[in-house]
Amino acid sequence: MEPLAPIPMFVAQCCQTLYSAGFEAYPVGGCVRDLLLSRSPQDWDVCTSALPHQVQALFPHTVPTGLAYGTVTVVLEGGSVEVTTFRREAGYRDGRRPDAVRFVTSLEADLSRRDFTINAMALTLDGDIVDPFGGQADLQARQVRCVGNAFQRFTEDRLRMFRAIRFAAQLDFRLDLNLLHALMKLGPQPQTLPPERIRPEVEKTLCARAPHWAALFFSSGLLSPYLPHTLGVDTNALSRLSPAQLTRWAGLAALLRNAGTDPLPLIYGLIQDRALRRPLEQALTLELPSDARGWRHLLSRYGVDTCKALATLSLTPQPVAQLEEILAQAPCIFAKQLALSGRDLMALGFTGTDIGRVQRMLLDHVLDHPEDNTAPVLRRLLSQA
Repeated sequence: MEPLAPIPMFVAQCCQTLYSAGFEAYPVGGCVRDLLLSRSPQDWDVCTSALPHQVQALFPHTVPTGLAYGTVTVVLEGGSVEVTTFRREAGYRDGRRPDAVRFVTSLEADLSRRDFTINAMALTLDGDIVDPFGGQADLQARQVRCVGNAFQRFTEDRLRMFRAIRFAAQLDFRLDLNLLHALMKLGPQPQTLPPERIRPEVEKTLCARAPHWAALFFSSGLLSPYLPHTLGVDTNALSRLSPAQLTRWAGLAALLRNAGTDPLPLIYGLIQDRALRRPLEQALTLELPSDARGWRHLLSRYGVDTCKALATLSLTPQPVAQLEEILAQAPCIFAKQLALSGRDLMALGFTGTDIGRVQRMLLDHVLDHPEDNTAPVLRRLLSQA
C-alpha cells in the first residue's frame, strides 16, 4: 500500500496530550482505513485507555457526546476528535445497542468488538498499524469481512448487515463468504431498527460507486418490513444514472416497479422528509410527456425535482437529456418569471383577483410559446383578450 499521509495536527495533538498524561491513544477505525486507501478521512476517532472523566480533565473544550459508551468529543483548533475509552460490549437484546459497556485497558480487546476487519485497525504515533484481525490483508483482497464470527457480529447489531452492503458498494469490494452466509440467514428475521438508521445505509449504497450491491437488501430480506415479500431486483442499471440522491432513489423505484413490486411502501417507510418523498410519489403517478411543451407544463405544475424523478423512471437517457436541454434554456414556468410583473399589471389597470387570472392566462400561453415571454408581446395578448 501507499505510505500513509500524515495525520492532521489537531489529531496528533489530541493523542500526544493523552500520551503525556500516561494514557494510550490511537486513531482508530474508519480514519485508518481511509488513510490506507489514500482517502481523506471525514471524521477522526481516537480510542484511549483514559476514562471519560480523565479525557474531560485534560482538554479545556469537550462535549459529552456519549458518556455511557465512553465517548467524549474533544474540540481543538483545527477540528474535533471523538475520543472513546477502550471498551467491551455485552448483551444486545434489541439487536441494536449493547445492554452493558465495560471499560477495559487493552487496545486489542477494544478492536475485537468492532464490526469489520477493515474498521478494526489503529495507528500509533510512530505510524505503525495495529492490525490484529487482518484488516490490511482484507483491504488488499478488496473484501469486507467481520471481526470474528459473522453471526455473532450481526446478532449484536443488525445495522451491521446494512453497513456491510454499504461498504461493499462504496469501496467496490466483495463480501466475505462467511459474512454473506450470515447475512442471508439473518436478513429475513424480525428486526426493530428504526427507519432513520436504515435509510442512510440504503441511501449511501444507492449513491455509491457500485450501487448494484443494493440488490442484496432485497434478496436477503433485510427490507422485507417495507415490501410484501423478498424479491430479486436487478440493480445494475443504477450505475448508469447520476449519483444524485433523488436520481438514484427514482432509479430504484423504477427497478422495483419493473420487477412487479409497488415501490411506495419502501418510499413511505424509509423517507420521512417530504422534500425527497413528494417528487418520487408524484413522479410515479405521471406519464412521460411527448415533447418540450409537455415538459414545460409539467415543470410548471409539479416543479423541477418531480420532473427529474419522472425522467429517471424511464431508465433511458433520452428523457433525461431532453429535460436537461429544456432546463438549460431557463424557460418561464412560473408566473413570477413572466415579463410582465404583478406591478406591471396593476399599472395596466388590473386589480384584485384579476391579476392572478391574467397571470395564469399569460403563463399558459408562454408555456406553449416560450419565445413570447416579452413585455410587448404580452401586452399585445392582453389587448386582444
